[in-house]
Amino acid sequence: MAKIAKFEDIESWRRARTYTNDVYKITGAGKFARDFGLKDQIRRAAISILSNIAEGFERGGDNEFLQFLSIAKGSCGEARAQLYIALDQSYISVVQFESLMKATADISQLISGLMKYLHGSSLRGNKYR
Repeated sequence: MAKIAKFEDIESWRRARTYTNDVYKITGAGKFARDFGLKDQIRRAAISILSNIAEGFERGGDNEFLQFLSIAKGSCGEARAQLYIALDQSYISVVQFESLMKATADISQLISGLMKYLHGSSLRGNKYR
């Protein structure tokens, strides 16, 4: 794995940023925009994904990074659950649902891969050198 100098280099963070922008676009239109509770919750879940990746990286320790990656991965699951609600309420189309579900599943898989790498790596964060 290439050296990661800043959180913006992390593929899962970049994908989560795109996903968050997509969530904002979809939740800002139509009936979805008027469901303030669900709109706010799914936006918070999307924000949590990229925020926890960034915060964990900036903490400078592998154990903390792993903890924050775990939270980010959990937020992927939360966002997917909320997408089902949005679909069931006809706030989004099946095409939008499938696209966003794939994006969250891909992000979750990338986070899992990074977690697995960190568990097996002899490298340690700046905090533990």
